[in-house]
Order: sequence, then structure tokens, then C-alpha cells
Amino acid sequence: MAWWGRPKCPVRAEEQLWIEESLDWLTREFGAEVLRRPVVLPSVEFFPAGYTGSEADVRAVFATVAGLVGVPVERVVLELEPDDAFDELVDELPVAMSSHGAAAHWRRRDGESVIAVELAKAREPVALVATIAHELGHERLLGEGRRDPGRRDDEPLTDLFTVFFGFGIFTANAAFEHSRSQSGWRTSRLGYLTEPMYGYALARYAWLRGEVDPAWAARLDTNPRAYLKQGLKYLGAN
Repeated sequence: MAWWGRPKCPVRAEEQLWIEESLDWLTREFGAEVLRRPVVLPSVEFFPAGYTGSEADVRAVFATVAGLVGVPVERVVLELEPDDAFDELVDELPVAMSSHGAAAHWRRRDGESVIAVELAKAREPVALVATIAHELGHERLLGEGRRDPGRRDDEPLTDLFTVFFGFGIFTANAAFEHSRSQSGWRTSRLGYLTEPMYGYALARYAWLRGEVDPAWAARLDTNPRAYLKQGLKYLGAN
């Protein structure tokens, strides 16, 4: 999409500014060396042969993601919750700080960080990694005191954290999922950024890495990949 032949940014001006400023802040906060790490791809590193979504599998995935985002696994308590217990869990009091989405919940409890994840999410491996990366992002941003938990952009920034730490393929692909059932097509959403925002965030991430045509873009779903390409064209022209 372009105006008079010039590529157009895939997001609104205020979204573009927020993404660029937030990625710059993440770079200052965590260091530019994070940008030089390999992009994390769906692979046997997370889902070895025999993966069934068992509790042992989820804990293994958690340990792998924690290592990649710089959280010692012993610093966080991982709790796996059945579907019917999750609504009660997110309402639990008292907690010092908390943040939760539809499938997981990070909180401080009795001086320690706790991440609770729905066991049902283990049946969706890509979404599981995206969810764990997001919640560990809360640990690094809120648990380490880097951001005020009262900020309005807390959740979107945590999604952007996953992009900055190389998990953007997981979080962008899990953001909007389409599945078919006997009653028709079902759409579910995970995360707080829109597909255009993920696409531009990934484009800006690639641009900061010096990539103009990243091979890893082929692993993205159709929509975020299209917005990524549009974003890269825009950045190249500006």
C-alpha cells in the first residue's frame, strides 16, 4: 500500500511512534547484543519427538524459554492449572502485583514470582511458547522493577518484549488463530498487539538487526508476514 508511489507504514502514526520508541527503550534496557541473537524458530528445541503436552513437557518448554529470556528457572514458580480452576486463580488475593491474560497469569505472592498457565494451552504448542514468553516478560519488566505496573501500555509492551527477545514468530502467529469445528470457523485471540502492529514491530526489529529480507519471515503466518514486508518497504524508503 502506497501513496503516490511511496510505501505506507502498516500501522497508524501513534502506533508507529510507540513501537519505535518502545523498541529503542528495550534496546537501552537490555542491551543491543540481544538483537544479535538468532531468531527463535518452532523446532525440536521446544517440541521434541514424543511431545504430548504433558506437565513434564510444559515444564521443559518453560525452562527453555526462561533460559532464552534471561530468567533463572528457579526464580519463578510455575503452576499448571486445569481449565475450570483458572478463573478462580486470577481473582485470588492478596497479591503485590499481577498481570494476566486469557491463558496465563504472572503475579508476586509472598515475595516470590509465580506464573500460572492453563494446562489446556499445552495442546497448542506455538501458543504455549508465546504465552510463556509473555509471562516471563512480565518477570523481567515488572518483577525486576524496570517498569511501573500501573502503566497503560504494560501488556502491549510485554508482547513487544517477546519480539525483541526473538520470539516474535511465536507471538505473532498465536495472536489470531482460526480453527474449524462442527459449528463452523472459530477465531481466537492471544496477546495485545494487532496483526499490523506485530508486522511493523517485526519489521522494525529486522531493520535494527540490519536485515532487509529475513529468511525467518517465511515462518510467519500470511497476515503478519504481509505486514512485515510492507513495514520493511516503508522503512527502506524512509
